[in-house]
Amino acid sequence: MSDENIVRARLKPDGTIWQVMQDGSLQPFENRTDWERLDAMTDEEIETAALSDPDNPPLTDEELARMMRVPNVQEIRERLGLTVEEFADRYALDRWQVRRWESREEFVSPDLALYLMMIDIHPEAVIDAIRVYRSPRAMPTADASQEPESMPRKKRKSA
Repeated sequence: MSDENIVRARLKPDGTIWQVMQDGSLQPFENRTDWERLDAMTDEEIETAALSDPDNPPLTDEELARMMRVPNVQEIRERLGLTVEEFADRYALDRWQVRRWESREEFVSPDLALYLMMIDIHPEAVIDAIRVYRSPRAMPTADASQEPESMPRKKRKSA
């Protein structure tokens, strides 16, 4: 595959998709969709058209079940009644990052998607976990009596 076959795109905050040209400039994608024809199609015609595309077959029920839903950060935050700043501070997130997710300038990584789903399902449990983790009592102690006997102790170098 060569670079001449690759089309680069950028999603703007307003939802429009722009083509990134080789010189870095942006050009709107030409919309060649025949919306009237598409709107007139029956469900059976849509299904037939989808099945006829060898490059993009419809997903099976099993494939759909294995897929992880990407959480809508703004929806979660608003359901909790929090500002961006309050949400980020409460759940130990970067404010700038939360804004980028909400404006769809950046995708949520799979590990953070799981964390956001936990916030969505059990917000108080996440707050409790953060509170315990940040507590000085929750940090491991340097008590030598807790070290296994097989673990050698470091010797201090004398000056």
